Amino acid sequence: MTGPDVPASFRLAYVPGATPAKWVRTWAERVPDVPLTLVPVAAAVATGFVRERGADAALLRSPIDRDGLHAIPLYTETTVVVVPKDHVVAAADEVSTADLADDVVLRPLDDTIEWDRVPGRPALERPATTADAIELVAAGIGVLVVPQSLARLHHRRDLTYRPVTDAPQSSVALSWLEDETTDLMEEFIGIVRGRTVNSTRGRQQPPAPAERKRPEPQGRKTAAGKSGAGRRGGGVAKRGKPRRRS
Repeated sequence: MTGPDVPASFRLAYVPGATPAKWVRTWAERVPDVPLTLVPVAAAVATGFVRERGADAALLRSPIDRDGLHAIPLYTETTVVVVPKDHVVAAADEVSTADLADDVVLRPLDDTIEWDRVPGRPALERPATTADAIELVAAGIGVLVVPQSLARLHHRRDLTYRPVTDAPQSSVALSWLEDETTDLMEEFIGIVRGRTVNSTRGRQQPPAPAERKRPEPQGRKTAAGKSGAGRRGGGVAKRGKPRRRS
């Protein structure tokens, strides 16, 4: 895949917590002539970034405004609550939203959880970002419910997290402009969907040359036991009956 029409790179934007590393490695193996450039982008502006062609595609977290965009769901994350290590929740393996009823549950402006009803007690103000909310949790001001990848991303020694069994889950999707499904985009779709390099939906591979049949050498017996050229009729001569002596 070379030539003047091939772009200098394929730009992939990704929101905090998304992990594109394994797909980047596969891309480097399959499309070595087109480097893949990673572009970190805040979750709140990610869809606008794609619409403005800041990237060829993006790994976005739900909810996604799909106006003018394709979106392929990739995986769904476990939802967890981040708490100080000395919090009562830390003694449990998992909790429910009812277990957070007495806690101040922080909800940052970049929250990615689609709540029907936010558990716990609301904070006086919403933190601007998840990173700001983590600082407030560390200060003992409240707890934070987030996808597990964000809890890992903002890991601190004085904090821990536990799964929330009945909380809404957040999913990550691959998104791109509806009218720009290029060959490179198809290539990346195939990679994230786990297609092999020989998949019919991926880049077409040249057909293998047909094996040429070797001509049967003359004079050698065929599989049917008949001889080749050199005998009349191509058959075996029959012996006549012996003549009687008079």
